[in-house]
Order: sequence, then C-alpha cells, then structure tokens
Amino acid sequence: MERTLVLVKPDGVRRNLVGEVIARIERKGYFVTNIRMLQADRALLEQHYAEHIGKPFYEPLVEFMLSGPIVALIAEGNRVIEGFRSLAGATDPTVAAPGTIRGDLARDQGTKVVQNIVHGSDSVESAEREISLFFGGK
Repeated sequence: MERTLVLVKPDGVRRNLVGEVIARIERKGYFVTNIRMLQADRALLEQHYAEHIGKPFYEPLVEFMLSGPIVALIAEGNRVIEGFRSLAGATDPTVAAPGTIRGDLARDQGTKVVQNIVHGSDSVESAEREISLFFGGK
C-alpha cells in the first residue's frame, strides 16, 4: 500500500475546503489514515521546502505557509502518489483542468506565490521524507 502526504494549505483551510479535499480523496477510493491540523513553524517549512532554498519564490512560499493553519494528512492506496497529483491538478490553478481540486476550487490570487489549496508528495522517497516531517515515524 503506497502512502502520500497531502497538505491543505492556508488558503484551503481559510476557505473551509478541508472537507471537500478529503471527500475527493475518499471518493477516488483512497484512505485517509492520519490527519492533523497545525500551525507550521519556519523550521518545519524550511525542511519541507529545502530543495527550493535560494529560488525567488522560496521566501514568499514560506511566508504564505506561515500565514495560517494547515491540515496534514496521510492518504493510502494503490498508486496514491500519482493518483492524488492527478486529482490535485496542475500547480497553476489557471490552467488546472476542470474536475481537479485546483481547477475547480483555486484561482490566481495575484500574490507573490501561487495559492493552490493543496500539496501532494511527488515520489515515494518524497512521501516518506514528508510524512516523517509532519507525523514523525507514523
């Protein structure tokens, strides 16, 4: 059984979309096996986004993720990493396909960093690292 980390970002939490995101994950046939709401601190976000340090969008991204609570969850299922990323849609909500989370629920806010409601791990290795960051060894 494959696992992935899904984050509902501050914009999704502020807009009360946590239930909608979870419902879409479950309707797809995946299982939510752990969930928590938290206010991420800079240290956690610096570890999570370490590969982006030095890029122009890095600091605005960290500031955005510090702007409010997030919901972290572990989703499990066959090919869940690929499946959730398809369910989430393109990173840019303007071009994300209708029927995807970002295509249906997000839009370009004109901010310094794209506010696109969710994050999903991009590989088994990333999922393991990210789940460890947000949930410890669980």
